[in-house]
Amino acid sequence: MSRQPGTAAVVGGGIAGLATAALLARDGWTVTLFEARDQLGGRAGSWERDGYRFDTGPSWYLMPEVFDHFFRLLGTSAEQELDLVPLEPAYRVYPEPEGAGPSDPVDVPSGRDRARALFEGREPGAGAALDAYLDSAREAYDLAVDRFLYDTYASYTGLLDPAVTRQLPRLLPLLTRSLEDHVARSFSDPVLRQILGYPAVFLGASPDTAPALYHLMSHLDLDDGVRYPRGGFTELIAAVARLAAAQGVELRTGARVAHVIVEDRHARGVRLADGTEHRADLVVSTADLHHTEQTLLGPAERTYSNRWWSRRNPGPGALLILLGVDGELPQLAHHTLLFARDWQRNFADVFGSPGRIPDPASVYICRPSATDSTVAPQGGENLFVLVPMAAAPELGHGGEDGAGDELIERAADRVIAQISQWCGIDDLASRIRVRRTITPADFERDLGAWRGGALGLAHTLRQSAVFRPRGASAKVDDLLYAGTSVLPGIGLPMCLISAELVVKRLRGERGAARLSEPAAEGSGGA
Repeated sequence: MSRQPGTAAVVGGGIAGLATAALLARDGWTVTLFEARDQLGGRAGSWERDGYRFDTGPSWYLMPEVFDHFFRLLGTSAEQELDLVPLEPAYRVYPEPEGAGPSDPVDVPSGRDRARALFEGREPGAGAALDAYLDSAREAYDLAVDRFLYDTYASYTGLLDPAVTRQLPRLLPLLTRSLEDHVARSFSDPVLRQILGYPAVFLGASPDTAPALYHLMSHLDLDDGVRYPRGGFTELIAAVARLAAAQGVELRTGARVAHVIVEDRHARGVRLADGTEHRADLVVSTADLHHTEQTLLGPAERTYSNRWWSRRNPGPGALLILLGVDGELPQLAHHTLLFARDWQRNFADVFGSPGRIPDPASVYICRPSATDSTVAPQGGENLFVLVPMAAAPELGHGGEDGAGDELIERAADRVIAQISQWCGIDDLASRIRVRRTITPADFERDLGAWRGGALGLAHTLRQSAVFRPRGASAKVDDLLYAGTSVLPGIGLPMCLISAELVVKRLRGERGAARLSEPAAEGSGGA
């Protein structure tokens, strides 16, 4: 049954909160959004100093059709709102070198034909194997988008659809074996295996725990290509905030929600940290689910118990190193990955117990200044370095110019030296003019992230699709959830979909169909 619009309070000003607020307002709700920090964006934040501006979160623009669909729901388009630049190469890889010198880079191109040539050049027969792998990845991706990602799972009707049941013989092996095993069945070259396995990290998992179904990720970078919104991902946040405001949403920053008001098992608004109350007919929390349930709700109002949380995987933490560097760095592409040879130990350090910061680490480097002149002073470079590490806030806080906790800053020094050696940038350390480290302890303090997780609940089998937390409280009516902790999962596109799932619930729409776009309304389009 469709819910009549009224007043809504949205907790959290990340992309999920902004998108939820915009879509609710489009449906006639009177919406106020509350963001604890002075800046919108949440994990997709921004930091600037001395002319260097850094995105502090997401940096890969994938699944473009999800963004296109969201913008069309609000009467516009990605092309109108963003200046999207295709990246070539899609990314560069540096394997761990054999000796003391730098390693030879491997440029991974966008587009299947060139990707096939790269694979065949490294391993005879791997080109044909990649074709079959990407055909399967595309089929899995299309199935996920058409049948799983836009389903609220308010019922299991969608899972019984013949279009899904017919796929079960093919799906079951992809759900019961790991991505690592799936890749190893077709490829022997260690670098090719790493290229196909590393996307598991974007899902908050390791290749040996992510279901093989997630080989669909390779369709996104190798088949579909990689783009960058000029100005950085802060421009994406600004665009969604602008659309929310245009729909009439009141955006309140510096407004920390301390409690969800619950009366007679119904959410009735929020109480802020300063004691003021904002009454509403509906509350949607896009804050981290653990923070929402453990901090904003009382014990009797929580859907998930402490025992439930103790058995969940928070995904990886991250050591972020933001570097403003003098001079050019042609050794690095817009996206660069450094792959440690001891793959198993690397992921054991990140996901094992006790958790560690790997050394040497598999490192991701974003150099947006390769594409965008607005993010660094003339003659300078902007580096965002991400080191997957344990979600372990006890390892310490980061800081500016080496002022973080000693263990963290020593690890950052090692990573800078590693980049210098592996990529052949001998003088990198001496050219650094701006430096900041960010850690799981900072994610926990600043973003309310459970155990300091950098992304959200890992996409292991038991934390994906129907097994992932739903978008509605089981204990409190009129309390809905969106964001990385709940369906459908991690990443900017998933957050946009989670916002759409809120609207589907309120409209009483079930199944896996997307909301109708304005141009298609009345014509049966989706």
